Amino acid sequence: MAGLALAAWTVLAAAQGAKPNVVVLATGGTIAGAGASAANSATYAAAKVPVDKLLAGLPELGNVANVKGEQVFQIASESFTNDNLMKLGRRVSVLVKQPDVDGIVVTHGTDTLEETAYFLNLVIRTDKPIVVVGSMRPGTALSADGALNLLNAVTVAGSKDAMGKGVLVTMNDEIQSGRDVTKTVNIKTDAFKSQWGPLGMVVEGRNYWFRAPVKRHTAQSEFNIDEMSDLAPVEIVYSYGNVPRTSFDANGKNGVKALIHGGPGNGSVADRIVPVLQDLRGQGVQIIRSSRVPDGFVLRNAEQPDDKYDWVVAHDLKPQKARILAAVALTRTNDTKELQRIFWQY
Repeated sequence: MAGLALAAWTVLAAAQGAKPNVVVLATGGTIAGAGASAANSATYAAAKVPVDKLLAGLPELGNVANVKGEQVFQIASESFTNDNLMKLGRRVSVLVKQPDVDGIVVTHGTDTLEETAYFLNLVIRTDKPIVVVGSMRPGTALSADGALNLLNAVTVAGSKDAMGKGVLVTMNDEIQSGRDVTKTVNIKTDAFKSQWGPLGMVVEGRNYWFRAPVKRHTAQSEFNIDEMSDLAPVEIVYSYGNVPRTSFDANGKNGVKALIHGGPGNGSVADRIVPVLQDLRGQGVQIIRSSRVPDGFVLRNAEQPDDKYDWVVAHDLKPQKARILAAVALTRTNDTKELQRIFWQY
């Protein structure tokens, strides 16, 4: 039925002119949320508004593209699982292969939006624009940000100048790289930032570009969701003063293929934890040093002798994104040197 509906939409789009065809895949989140009153900007129920109602409430979308919506999930993004990522990714992969689809928008809760955007950036083989978008306030709130964010997302997804730039995130008028962006605050509309800066901005329906991503992504990626059956099991353990070995031991016994160590500073590892991580590496678990600090990147063989211990460093990827890359990469290789190459390149 979905295929027939999309075909009918394509015929209608052709009759309407040369506007791009954009498919909006809805997954829930705040952008589909509702509060008890207009004064509720931070207290609300996420994932309540279905995609057809969401699109119908923004007739301006029809001025920039022929838009078709699909409800993939209706969940708050903190509940996203690897299975959700795979299902969404497979649907995106099917759609971008269709000649009558020019771009994809994914509406998403903001809590794990950056993880989904990075995952799609790694595994979808296409130059067509894919834009992930959310909102910090529900549509029922005063000064809600979702409508303009969604309009900007559709604008970017339908733009030829957005092709080949990887998966993008449009929030607060900015166009961010899905690889770089992260949620930095939980109650402001300018919540999504990158330490390297946005790629551009959307102002009154026009894209302004200032830089392009240099890391491998999408059409240039060696990973392909069409060849993947599942993601590798990878877990994160954050370090802090007085951290015990309990969590490291527990995760090592759960059959993980890699453990992301979210350390302070330059991915530092406490002296009493080093032997634990060495033991886990000896058992075949990949150890990946990341940092819990907002900016900067982890230097290899600084703080710890990574070559000696056969560990990997996550470069500038925060722990949650390092988990995504490791879960994807470990479906192809378990070689430490190959994994380090992948972390440098992606």
